[in-house]
Amino acid sequence: MSEQRTERLGVEAFQALFDRCSNWGRWGDDDERGTLNLITPEHRVRAAGLVREGVTVSCAHPVNTVGDIDNSSPASHFMVRAGDVVDGVEIAWTADHLAVSPHGVAHSHLDALCHFAWQGETYNGRPITLVTSMGARANAITIGQDGIVSRGVLLDIPRHLGVEWLELDHAIIVAELEGAEAEAGLHVETGDILLVRTGRHARRKAQGPWDSRVALAGLHHEVAPWLKERGVALLGCDGVSDVRQHAFEAPRQPIHILTLVAMGMQLLDNQNLDDLAAACAARSRWEFMLTVAPLKLVGGTASMTNPIAVF
Repeated sequence: MSEQRTERLGVEAFQALFDRCSNWGRWGDDDERGTLNLITPEHRVRAAGLVREGVTVSCAHPVNTVGDIDNSSPASHFMVRAGDVVDGVEIAWTADHLAVSPHGVAHSHLDALCHFAWQGETYNGRPITLVTSMGARANAITIGQDGIVSRGVLLDIPRHLGVEWLELDHAIIVAELEGAEAEAGLHVETGDILLVRTGRHARRKAQGPWDSRVALAGLHHEVAPWLKERGVALLGCDGVSDVRQHAFEAPRQPIHILTLVAMGMQLLDNQNLDDLAAACAARSRWEFMLTVAPLKLVGGTASMTNPIAVF
């Protein structure tokens, strides 16, 4: 692993990888859905067939209103009417107000395809200038406004490697994903929603917070072509999918660009995969129906979301 991280690759090497992963034009020049096109009605029916118990598990963290080294933009939650400031008999209703900037390393959110650009272009060759001061005019979060439902698969890499969490410089390679796959007795297939656990929050709980903008486990760049070959429709992680110590001089977050921009694959960042991992381990079952319902935020670059796994 260390040898993979000490090499420094330039823009030309990254461009070659980008071209290898590109889905531009695959579903037409006007396409904005990207790999969501891989989730067909048949995939949704198949996912529904995985529901046997009716047990649900959230994959999101509580909305984070506390600032710390990870959370430079804490959500603002205010009460606009509450029962403890007026006569409890007279009050008939309560209400609150929430404001949040979803991007970053603190909030559980879904990235839109317009969130990142490479060489001035977002997915399918659209100029970044289409993301205006009034919102995104293309590749916005609303591509999933009717709901994203498919088979979810959890690959728990710390469990596979026999550790509680991955070290901060750990770059997950294809062999580790396939090893976790084999242990789970399944195969990641076209139309699947793939969730990859690094154990980030187990480490934070045991050792305290650190600046995950600087050090964080994630996927090695060699995983990107594998994601395309397997036909993954949506990728999620308890981090941000990118390993911070990667091989490229540029860009800063290669997995984000290879998925969002090249493949048209949205990302679920900062998910709570510890509860899901426990539910999977208790059942020795690592597949489930997963539902993701982004907000209908016209022009949005992301959405707070609460993915629900159903067993």
